[in-house]
Amino acid sequence: MIPRVGHAPEANRRYTARPGTYAILPLKDRFLLTLQVADRLDVQLPGGGIDPGEHPLQALHREVMEEIGWRISRPQKMGVFRRFTYMPDYDLWAEKICHIYVAKPVLQIADPIEEDHETLLLPADQAIDALGNDGDRLFLSRYVSLGSS
Repeated sequence: MIPRVGHAPEANRRYTARPGTYAILPLKDRFLLTLQVADRLDVQLPGGGIDPGEHPLQALHREVMEEIGWRISRPQKMGVFRRFTYMPDYDLWAEKICHIYVAKPVLQIADPIEEDHETLLLPADQAIDALGNDGDRLFLSRYVSLGSS
């Protein structure tokens, strides 16, 4: 069973499964994150949805490039969680199945190409505090507590 992090699903609401892949990206003593600046500010681990027929690692590389403009290497899976949320960009209530990887940032080759996204580079304590969902905070906290950065 994939553990749930965050709010329980509403009993009377239908949720669509949305698998996604996200990266913890340590860069020296800080972490690369994405800031979504649409209707409200939301700090997230870089990543996003896995397209039909796409391998999770392909999606990870694509999403990191789109959201922060970086190439990454050596992704290693850390774990998975699920959360229930509304996705306003898609007008969709989703059960997000979030696969979390740790990867090495190699080279920034572009600015973010995804609309309303900016790249952040924060020290661990600020990164954990800034993240907008409980699952991202949980996994980054676990990574930092292992002394892996």
